[in-house]
Amino acid sequence: MITEIYLLAGFLGSGKTTLLKQLLTEEKKQNRKVAVLMNELGKVSIDSDAVEEDVPLKELLDGCICCSIQDKLEAQLQGLLMIEKPEVIYIEATGAAHPVEVLDAVLSPLFADKIDLKGIISVVDGKRWLDRKNFSPQVQQLLIEQVRHADLILLNKTDELTEAEQSRLSMEIQGLNAHAFSILTSYAKVPIHMIKKLSFSKKGAPVTAHISNDLNLSSFVYKFEHSIEQEEFEDVLRNLPDTIYRIKGYIRFSYSKYPFLFQYSYGMPIYLQENMNMPLNLVFIGEQINWQDIEKRLQYLERNRKTQD
Repeated sequence: MITEIYLLAGFLGSGKTTLLKQLLTEEKKQNRKVAVLMNELGKVSIDSDAVEEDVPLKELLDGCICCSIQDKLEAQLQGLLMIEKPEVIYIEATGAAHPVEVLDAVLSPLFADKIDLKGIISVVDGKRWLDRKNFSPQVQQLLIEQVRHADLILLNKTDELTEAEQSRLSMEIQGLNAHAFSILTSYAKVPIHMIKKLSFSKKGAPVTAHISNDLNLSSFVYKFEHSIEQEEFEDVLRNLPDTIYRIKGYIRFSYSKYPFLFQYSYGMPIYLQENMNMPLNLVFIGEQINWQDIEKRLQYLERNRKTQD
């Protein structure tokens, strides 16, 4: 069973929880089994009462998905997938979360082939966006990143804006991310079909991939069948595009009985030897990448190794 996953992003107070409540109501009407994973920076949950008791809920408190509690998210998500077996999971990230980091946390090589990541929905507080120069440079950059990497953008609280402000807001957001569909909203009201249209999965392929000319940030999962040569693998790494931000997963080399946990970030590879067999899945996250080219390079490594055997 493949579980759909939607990521709800947006700065603090933008309307993510309001959106989540509406999405859960719509899912209930369609009799779909849904689960929620909610992340809060504080030690106490503020918004969990927005989720009804019959909806499986996992909470990640006192930290951000994208930095201090990645391992906890992996465990909670795996628990939902194995025990609850939902058709869809909504992940509401803390307002301080960077979309790339959240994707990195969600796409665990342990279950990356069991999920269908439908996309990132970013909620933008219109007034706050237009007044963003009042924030620190770090917050301003975060607001920009949450827009730049989104697949669907809700320009929220537009009832508080004049027509001229709404027009300026739309132009600025489109200028940052022309690939995403953006919609003016109040109280985060959005037609459910807009959400369900988020699908970039390549059908019928032996890997899970998110490929589209309309998508900026995308992910790709490669499943190894054989061990490979480390030197040849590192040649591939050296020739990767600069816009591949993350790679993580398990890979087995010809000289090793057990696989290595492999992590790659900003051009730096890390190998950690495992002492048991793990699923040989490698998860990539990047921007404007030809994943078919990456797939061919990895397939060549496997074929080359198999020929040597």
